[in-house]
Amino acid sequence: MKTYTPTVLTAEGIIFPEGPRWHGGKLWFSDIHGERVMTADAQGRLEKVVSVPARPSGIGFDARGRALIVSMRDRRLLRLEDGRLETFADMSSLMAGDANDMVVDPDGRAFVGNFGFDLFAGEEPRPSNLVCVDPDGRARVVAEDIAFPNGAVITPDRKTLIVAESFGNLLTAFNLKSDGSLSGRRFFAHLGDRTPDGICLDAEGAVWASCFGQDEFVRVWEGGDIAARVAVPGRRAVACMLGGEDRKTLFLLTAETTIEELSQGKSKGRIETARVDVPGAGYP
Repeated sequence: MKTYTPTVLTAEGIIFPEGPRWHGGKLWFSDIHGERVMTADAQGRLEKVVSVPARPSGIGFDARGRALIVSMRDRRLLRLEDGRLETFADMSSLMAGDANDMVVDPDGRAFVGNFGFDLFAGEEPRPSNLVCVDPDGRARVVAEDIAFPNGAVITPDRKTLIVAESFGNLLTAFNLKSDGSLSGRRFFAHLGDRTPDGICLDAEGAVWASCFGQDEFVRVWEGGDIAARVAVPGRRAVACMLGGEDRKTLFLLTAETTIEELSQGKSKGRIETARVDVPGAGYP
């Protein structure tokens, strides 16, 4: 197994970073408990994009390049235009818990997960669903019985969607049709006791998975073999993204926290990086 050593890009005032996306030569990310969307450039300089009072999570971009942002607590998908946020889709009637991470295809179709229960109140976990928001803002459930759907990716041919089931310790794949419907559900990879959070895809078809409870990022093949690892001892592995000009910079979002501390907004976030051999591919 290949190992990489991370380097800290920035830790300047970040509370809990999530949803990294490489766009326009910068890394976009949500500082969930800071209630803001940020960007970081290649030197680690941070810039606030917009405040999201109900806590931002997943980020994507529509066909016109406008940012789509998940608003967690009110379970809405927001669109950023001319510096102002507007509600693009209200998903509250379709979700039983906080809205979470998502992936957006080139047409602006978004696939959004949700907790399915009140994580921070200590409720017992329940299966959740995946909601598709079409480019016209209509929302519908496209997959059910998912154990805490989290990070998701779409393959370059746009025929497969892979989602991390955090509480199922696995990655699950679906056939993706042009209308956004999903079928052919199957296991992509069992991860043992690892709890996958954010994920990204590389050009060889392997998935980089952030393993929140194990303080590591792993590169996993379909079938479950682990090809590479980045250890971040003492820091939660929250999310990852392959970016940079050649898409070989693996951005690693980490946080020093626990679920109990996070429920109180106590966390110290970092953006770290590692140079890897295989570039990113697909979406995001």
